[in-house]
Amino acid sequence: MNWMAIWVTCKLATLTSLTLLIIGLPIAYWLTYSKWRWKFLIESIVALPLVLPPTVLGFYILISIGPHSPIGRFYTDLVGHPLPFSFQGLLLASILYSLPFAVQPFATAFEQVDRKLIEASWTLGLSKLKTFYRLILPLSTAGLITGVVLSFAHTLGEFGVVLMVGGNIEGITRTVSIEIYDEVQALNYAAAAKTSALLLLVSYTVLLLVYAMNRRVWSVWPQK
Repeated sequence: MNWMAIWVTCKLATLTSLTLLIIGLPIAYWLTYSKWRWKFLIESIVALPLVLPPTVLGFYILISIGPHSPIGRFYTDLVGHPLPFSFQGLLLASILYSLPFAVQPFATAFEQVDRKLIEASWTLGLSKLKTFYRLILPLSTAGLITGVVLSFAHTLGEFGVVLMVGGNIEGITRTVSIEIYDEVQALNYAAAAKTSALLLLVSYTVLLLVYAMNRRVWSVWPQK
């Protein structure tokens, strides 16, 4: 089992989910409470990774951050190395790829907050920002956890975007999914089976926790 690939995958998933928590909250808030007539255009863009083939998304990300693009040239001049086929480029691609898995649960949680409570907070003199932190966020905890966990789990299994943008560099961009693919290509099914079983176990555990939390299955048991 390639523990370096497991480390890269865990680091990538952790940084992706934490970044999406930071940038996903304002996006979800705007999508929930904005009255802009054309906001469905932004909603469609956010949800696009759900239906777009990963290789297509990876291709466009690769082109947009390549050395001939303005973003790619700026990054290369700033840090001295290109963004594609680096961990930083892989992180950027993972954030874009997993964006809807964080934003949509956040927005759903915000929508379930009673509007009367929000308006009451405003009438008591609290600003929209204070209302968000003191009222909306605490009442949306389950949705926030769901978004973070789903984006983490989704990143664990990335393949197409990872391969297109990050390549297969040992210790830098080789993730568990790439490792499994390499083992299968080498006809080393025993190693691929072990790594696949680990990924299956982790993914199932993560989803089990999410569903248990949302359904509150432990509430059916009597409390002593």
